[in-house]
Amino acid sequence: MEIKNAKYEISNARVNQCPLHDQPEYAFIGRSNVGKSSLINMLTGRRNLAKTSQVPGKTILINHFKINDGKWWIVDLPGYGYASRGKQQRAEIKRIIEDYVTQRPQMTLLFVLIDIRHEPQKIDLEFIEWLGENDVPFAIVFTKADKISKKAAEKNIEDYKNTLLKNWEELPPIFVTSSEKRTGKDELLDYIESINTEVENSKIEEINEESITGDSLNDSNSENEK
Repeated sequence: MEIKNAKYEISNARVNQCPLHDQPEYAFIGRSNVGKSSLINMLTGRRNLAKTSQVPGKTILINHFKINDGKWWIVDLPGYGYASRGKQQRAEIKRIIEDYVTQRPQMTLLFVLIDIRHEPQKIDLEFIEWLGENDVPFAIVFTKADKISKKAAEKNIEDYKNTLLKNWEELPPIFVTSSEKRTGKDELLDYIESINTEVENSKIEEINEESITGDSLNDSNSENEK
């Protein structure tokens, strides 16, 4: 899939302030400094679409980006687990994340970003467990693959898989990316395209079913009038 245009739309702290539309949204989340903004910029081919920063925990709002004239959307969520935030701000960010993920009907899939350089982290595992408990559809995206050897990357991914399989019967989709090398871009965009196609087909089926139901009611009313 090709991203022809990408535009920043709005930032807010309340799910009821998100844009009004009925198209799929793909949200990106992860620990602070996991490379979220860089990944979004790499996927869209826009260097400064999502603001990158050397300061962890910079994103504290829900950021919406309109893709291909609004056919689908990218959502940049606040990072979790930034220890330097105060207790009150951590609680507020937790609310923002949970409200969006559980209450936003347009939220089609959550991409959970994990730094491939590290062994399984408790905070990532706990967040993934929470997603499972709340039936949130998600995929795992390992970032910064260019910062580690292929052998070490494979070991860390395998460690994550084995750890998750202790509590999960089936693993979510897993992607490996590097914003610097543009690794994983095609795989992620193709995956999004496949889901978009499913969503569109589902909408068509609903319209057809409503049409059939409407025709049946009209035929029934005609028979009664006779």
